[in-house]
Amino acid sequence: MAVEDGERTFEGVLLPSTDTETLVVKLPSGYNVGVDREAAEADVLESDVYDIEPGEASEESKIEFDEDLPTISLISTGGTIASTVDYRTGAVTAQFDAEDVLRAVPELAGLANYRGRVVANILSENMTPDVWVDLAEAIHEEIEAGADGVVVMHGTDTMQFSASAMAFMLETPVPIVFTGSQRSADRPSSDNVMNAVSAVEAAKSDAAEVMICMHATESDDACALHRGTRARKNHTSRRDAFETISRAPLGEVDYDSRTVTFRREYAERGETDLALQDDLETDVDLVKFTPGAGPSMLDPVEGAAGVVIEGTGLGHVNTDWIDRIDALVEDGTAVVMTSQCIDGRVCDRVYDTGRDLLDAGVIEGEDMLPGTAMVKLMWVLANRDDPAAAMGEPLAGEITERSTPWE
Repeated sequence: MAVEDGERTFEGVLLPSTDTETLVVKLPSGYNVGVDREAAEADVLESDVYDIEPGEASEESKIEFDEDLPTISLISTGGTIASTVDYRTGAVTAQFDAEDVLRAVPELAGLANYRGRVVANILSENMTPDVWVDLAEAIHEEIEAGADGVVVMHGTDTMQFSASAMAFMLETPVPIVFTGSQRSADRPSSDNVMNAVSAVEAAKSDAAEVMICMHATESDDACALHRGTRARKNHTSRRDAFETISRAPLGEVDYDSRTVTFRREYAERGETDLALQDDLETDVDLVKFTPGAGPSMLDPVEGAAGVVIEGTGLGHVNTDWIDRIDALVEDGTAVVMTSQCIDGRVCDRVYDTGRDLLDAGVIEGEDMLPGTAMVKLMWVLANRDDPAAAMGEPLAGEITERSTPWE
C-alpha cells in the first residue's frame, strides 16, 4: 500500500486501526506510521500476499522432549521480549506459553527443554509487591518441580526492583535470570532474540544467583550478566541500558559461541537448598531529598513502617529534616539513608549533619542502590527481628565490601 498525506508518501503494509480517523502503515523499517484518513490518498500496490491458509494459525506445534537437555522454566510477567505483532490488529501481543515463545524466538529451539507459565501480563510500571509474591511462589514451584533454571521475562523499566525482590525472597539452588527487550519484536533492531537466547544459556550455567541478562554493548556480540541487587537501568532506550554499579558485571554470555563466562565469585549451582520467604512489609516508601525541600516532604510517610531516603553525597539532608526524622524513628518508623550518587558508600560520621542523623536513629544504607534498599527494607521488616542489623548485613550481594569501582 502507498499512502500519501499531501507532503510525504509511505509504502508498507496497511494495518487495521483502532479508530476511524487514522490509517496505520507498517513501514519496511518495522515502524508504524499513522496518517490522517481524510488527508490521505491510498493506492494498493499488492494484495493478498499475506493471506494465511484457513486453519494454519490454529495448528498446535509440539515441543519434543530431549532427555539430554536441561529443563528451563520460562515465566512471563509481561513486557515485549516474547511478543509478536498481530497483523490482524496491528498490536504487540504478549499472551504466551512455551510454544508461543519458541514461535516468537525460534533460535531457542534445541538449547533446552521448556516449560512456560504466565504470572502476569502487565506493563512493568504497573508491577506491585503483590505480583512479586506471586512471581516468587511461581519460581519456587518451578524449581521444586525440577526446573534446572528459570528465565523471567519482564519489562525493563522496573526489572531491577523485581530482581532484587526475588534475590531476598528466594534461596535458590539454580540460576534465576531476568531478561527483557528494549525494542519490540517487530523492529529490525529488536534485542529480544539475543537477550532470550543468552538468558537461557545463563539459566543453564553454574551460577545459582538472581541475575539480569541484557545487551552488554550496543552491538549484537554479548549480553552482560548483572547481579540482581546491584543493577540499574541507566538509559531509557539503548539496548545496553543496564549496568552493574560499583564494579564490573558478574559475567557475560558470548552470543556467537553461546559461552558463559564469570568474572567474579558467585553462588554455585546446588550449594543452597531451595527456600521461600515471601512475606513483605509493603508500608515502605522511598523519598528523594533535593535542595529547598522542607521536612514536610516526610508528611506522607508519617506512621509508615519504613522509609528509605535518597540523601546527597555521603548521606545528608537539610538540617531542618533532622528533628522530623528523629520523631519518625521515635514513632517506630525504620529510616534508612542512601545516597543519590551513582557510586560510593554512605558514611554519616564525617560531617556534623551525618552525626546528627545517626543520633536521630538513621540506619546507614552502606552502598546499596536506593531502590534495592527499599525492597530489602520491605523484606527485612517482615522477616528479621533486628531490621537495623539486617540492613547493614549483605544478604544477596546488595552490599559490596569496598566501594572500589571495577574491582
